[in-house]
Amino acid sequence: MPRVYAIGDLHLSLSVPNKAMDVFGAHWKDHTERIKEAWQDTVSEEDLVLIPGDISWAMYLNDAIADLAFIGELKGTKLILRGNHDYWWQSVTKVRAALPEKMFALQNDVFRFGDICVCGTRGWTVPESAHFKESADRKLYERELIRLDLSLKALPKDVYAIGMLHYPPFSETGEKSGFSERFKEAGVQDVVYGHLHGASCKYMFNGISDGVTYHAVSADYLNFVPKRIK
Repeated sequence: MPRVYAIGDLHLSLSVPNKAMDVFGAHWKDHTERIKEAWQDTVSEEDLVLIPGDISWAMYLNDAIADLAFIGELKGTKLILRGNHDYWWQSVTKVRAALPEKMFALQNDVFRFGDICVCGTRGWTVPESAHFKESADRKLYERELIRLDLSLKALPKDVYAIGMLHYPPFSETGEKSGFSERFKEAGVQDVVYGHLHGASCKYMFNGISDGVTYHAVSADYLNFVPKRIK
């Protein structure tokens, strides 16, 4: 039976010089090779892997092609979501046209994989967070809620639903947000998210809230091994 895995924040830079991730800590050394090895040892061709954002350091789509091709050569079907560092992702139509076989992009819609449907959006810093700035963040936060609404409305009834976000759906102290409330109301069973790294990972919530199981899947948090979700 096919399985679902998740791993986010790959931060690939095969076409971008001077972006070695080990400047953020020794645990990032050779992370691209480590991702490939762990992925190929864990995932089968029949499985689905969710990648919730921060995929490539490229600024333009043409420069991200090498990173997308790297992911495309890995096992399984891949579903990607835009992160805050994915500046190369400007038009989802152009992104989809550039993706390798068995690789798909999620934006304002739903991806179906057998009896599983995946919904979601990038997300944003939530108002309950200490880092939220009303003037800078409110508009983006509400726009992302609208995009999540579009995705959730496209969910068929009576399916196993998995949500994807790039940003955490909770504050640092675990307070809920519009994102977590919408997942609860829609009956989503699992949600994956990333964005946080290093010492910030202590704020990542893993567990059940209002009947929804949340999974923190930043690559370094997972020691670069895809996490099985279902």
